Amino acid sequence: MTTIRTRFAPSPTGYLHVGGARTALFNWLYARHTGGRFILRIEDTDQVRSTEQSVQAIFDALQWLEIDWDEGPFYQSQRLPIYNNYIDRLVTEGHAYYCTCTPEQIEAMREKARATGAKPRYDGTCREKGLAPSPDAVVRFKAPLDGGSTVVRDVVKGDIVFANEELDDFVLRRTDGMPTYNFAAVVDDVTMTITTVIRGDDHVMNTPKQILLYQALGAPLPTFAHVPMVLGNDRTRLSKRHGATSVTAYRDMGLLPDAFINFLARLGWSFGDQEFFKRAELIEKFSLERVGKSAGVFDPVKLNALNADHIQAATPLQLVPHVRPFLQAQGWDASDDAYLQGVIHTLQARSKTLQEMALQAHFYYAADLALDAQAAQKFLTATVLEPLKYLKEQLAALPSFNEKELETVFVQLMEKFQLKLGKIAQPVRVALTGTTVSPGIFEIMAVLGKQRVLERLDRAIEYIGKR
Repeated sequence: MTTIRTRFAPSPTGYLHVGGARTALFNWLYARHTGGRFILRIEDTDQVRSTEQSVQAIFDALQWLEIDWDEGPFYQSQRLPIYNNYIDRLVTEGHAYYCTCTPEQIEAMREKARATGAKPRYDGTCREKGLAPSPDAVVRFKAPLDGGSTVVRDVVKGDIVFANEELDDFVLRRTDGMPTYNFAAVVDDVTMTITTVIRGDDHVMNTPKQILLYQALGAPLPTFAHVPMVLGNDRTRLSKRHGATSVTAYRDMGLLPDAFINFLARLGWSFGDQEFFKRAELIEKFSLERVGKSAGVFDPVKLNALNADHIQAATPLQLVPHVRPFLQAQGWDASDDAYLQGVIHTLQARSKTLQEMALQAHFYYAADLALDAQAAQKFLTATVLEPLKYLKEQLAALPSFNEKELETVFVQLMEKFQLKLGKIAQPVRVALTGTTVSPGIFEIMAVLGKQRVLERLDRAIEYIGKR
């Protein structure tokens, strides 16, 4: 059987946006699902707008999403001899020709056509002149003149019929020697033996031209799958007014890569009513037949909820490398993996993003913890001074510092001073975290460890004494 070969071919003229990332994901998932190959190609023939910075931004985004490629990256700017060989072949075989019409002449042709109500197009002035190569000549493809139609057989959209009379003799190579998108894409897909072209449906109008090129080259057509656009909540094309469109912006907000690809996959693809997918499930269940025809709607609220679900479904160990950079960005030393796992365990259920988790974790790492003035005034009062001193003594004597042992100490304290848990837990919470809101008191004490707990109780006792 033929090995499935898909490709992702971004233009490095900016960051990788949400729609591009979904295209990459669908190609990657299909290749992984079928045991095929996923190729990365950088379409950098636009020498003015293409930048190394944009290339790196694409790599960074794909690497964050853990979308790995089997071949490449290939750069179109390094493949010019290949394109030129195919140009020579098409000219020799009568499928293409040199054209020296100036931009002013071509615009005049179009104006003349508009004046008569015809489609503005190149009129074929140079088609049969047999011109030789020259620095001011472009190369044009000979579109069919005998009518008929070109049919795009699309896995997602079904058959789409284009009348050949709608096509003019389009340019294959410009005067600067650079191939046009349609020509370079076809040559690359032929030479890289791409079997399946999955891309956004904004490329549908390019496809009949590309099919004519495949036929002129005597190459088999790939399977085409044009996936629907990604829209904002107002059903317009996704843009900055809907929020961030750069993939790496979502990384910096604290999204998990698995949550983001889960969300991207559901923008136009479905598997029953299931919303939550782990990466392995997406690979197992993905198919082109389940890609819908309707546009996907990008809902940031839904994305954050899905991210929270993925945070809770992960183990603390799995989250360590994702959370650590956010802690380091705040200046904390998060190098202790075991300690960080304990921190994560207490905060998972309370965090929608990694950034939110890191902010909540400040009391675990702060060497000089600031007490919330209002909380300290309310809870660190003279009435809890003796209970806190007793608690410190009992904790200092504990041979082990686990949640069960800590709970036993609190029970003894409550019995001795005739206090309910809330009356002592809140003062201890303020002493240990600086605020009145935190995970369970025994959980955070077990994670903080004996030394930190005793130091913070000491400081609370000193605060009360000064009052």
